Amino acid sequence: MKSPREIIESYSGRPLRIMEVCGTHTHEIFRCGIRKILPPQIELISGPGCPVCVTPPGYIDSAIELALEHKALICTFGDLIRVPGSRMSLAGARSQGAAVKAVYTPLDAVEIAKENPDKEVVFLAVGFETTVPSACLAVKHAESEGIKNFSLLTSNKTMPDAYRALGNCADAFLYPGHVHTIIGSSICLELLKGGISGVVAGFQADELLTALAVIAHHADNSSEAFFENCYKRIARDEGNPAAMRLINEVMTSCDAEWRGLGVIPGSGLKLNATYAAFDARLKFNVPECSGTPHAGCRCGEILKGLLKPEDCPLFGKVCTPVNPVGACMVSHEGSCSAYYQYGR
Repeated sequence: MKSPREIIESYSGRPLRIMEVCGTHTHEIFRCGIRKILPPQIELISGPGCPVCVTPPGYIDSAIELALEHKALICTFGDLIRVPGSRMSLAGARSQGAAVKAVYTPLDAVEIAKENPDKEVVFLAVGFETTVPSACLAVKHAESEGIKNFSLLTSNKTMPDAYRALGNCADAFLYPGHVHTIIGSSICLELLKGGISGVVAGFQADELLTALAVIAHHADNSSEAFFENCYKRIARDEGNPAAMRLINEVMTSCDAEWRGLGVIPGSGLKLNATYAAFDARLKFNVPECSGTPHAGCRCGEILKGLLKPEDCPLFGKVCTPVNPVGACMVSHEGSCSAYYQYGR
């Protein structure tokens, strides 16, 4: 029996474009040198990458408005601080006196609000299904503790409709194992009915090689769409029912704007009516901001797999990890960051 590496190296079928939906996959594939063993017919392309990468500039503009105009203390994961908005990043707003603090979890922001009852604290809830439960827990904890000066500015996104929106961009997806640990693999069977192929993959070198070998095997032997779960030790068919119940209790679906992909109907999450008191947009009457990305930044096309990072005229010149112009260079899971660190 051939090993996964041998299956990949001996692939001789049709040209195959495989999209790494997850930025951790992109970085690990680079780090392990997997790209070097791929035959010329197999091309790996980057997709949405991470929540930071697909967060539109308008969301950053809204966060900055909360910080500068409403004097709220903004709590966020560290990567988001340097993501450019239309005029500046949160780091730029902080240099103008805005209160911006990096935290590790949404519950940290709740504790900060509890310790500072005279200060409005807003947590920037940016994440796919993997981090949504922790934001929901923070809201429920704030409610149970009677903490009224805490709220979320939501930009949470869900992956299934993004897969559908990107379905024509690739021949097969490397589905992110951590997302499907939460939502399960049944959605992949639904996508399969629509002709969308993919494999749920883990994050270690052997797991990624196995997933790529499975894709190569299917493509070499059939033209039919396919799906396999290669991360069964963690990602089960039913997902995590408790996490999904929590999300459904606190959140409701909404349309969401994705950087590069535009508005995808039903692909976002916001607080439902029961927890509307913790919705920063309603609390401060902050309108949705359209935002304007940097004119030369090609992040949008990179996130759709239409370009590779080195195709962007700013890559490695104007846009570097020290001075990022686009979100894909800011995030440690971003494709531009991966190509800059490993691919040059």
